[in-house]
Amino acid sequence: MDSKEMRKSGSTMAFPAGRGEEAPLVRLENIYKIYTMGDTEVRALDGVSLDIYEKEMVAIVGQSGSGKSTCMNIIGCLDIPTSGTYRLKGEDVSHMSDDQQADIRNKTLGFVFQQYNLIPKLSVLENVELPLIYKGVSEKERRRAALEVLERVGIADKRNNMPGQLSGGQQQRVSIARALAGNPSVILADEPTGALDSHTGQEVLDFLEKLNREGNTVILITHDMGVAGRARRIVRIADGRIVEDSLTERAG
Repeated sequence: MDSKEMRKSGSTMAFPAGRGEEAPLVRLENIYKIYTMGDTEVRALDGVSLDIYEKEMVAIVGQSGSGKSTCMNIIGCLDIPTSGTYRLKGEDVSHMSDDQQADIRNKTLGFVFQQYNLIPKLSVLENVELPLIYKGVSEKERRRAALEVLERVGIADKRNNMPGQLSGGQQQRVSIARALAGNPSVILADEPTGALDSHTGQEVLDFLEKLNREGNTVILITHDMGVAGRARRIVRIADGRIVEDSLTERAG
């Protein structure tokens, strides 16, 4: 069988191998996230283990209720697991305080959301500067860095516009620029094309691929296998468990 495909033997799955001695950038080890609703126990994540390496482009895919959003929240330091260990850049962040997790998010992670999450009363430039303000970057340096990433995503000419004056695709590029501004180790893109038409969505995916080729680690969270297929690796989640972890033809 093609080595790029997931291999099954009975109930055993052979997932893509690691990278020898290289330490993973993201490591989830036997992660459980359990909610109690009355007398019912809901296992949003049910023993998930996953390694993601630097410069990978990985899609975590699953239907509503599969556990993919819970997985993203834990990777993004927006939530903590009930049990298990999460290491980010080798550091155990599993049970950090809210303030500690916020510090990790600001230093290490960049987020791209379906609805852009831009502040309408701030200009494009000011929106991109926000994560740098949280990091305590000086006004002069954050202005330079924000302009640099706006140039990188091709909308520096819109820097003084307000978000409401931009198209959906342009707003998503601002969102991507904001994610890049702090030079994060990981870009987490949550349904990044969900609010866009097909053509504009493909342009955004093209750009995320370009960022990955330039060395950025990109994790896509999506329910759409068409979007997932743009990644170089697909991790499929169902009922809180990983049921597939395979390389795509783009990994060749």
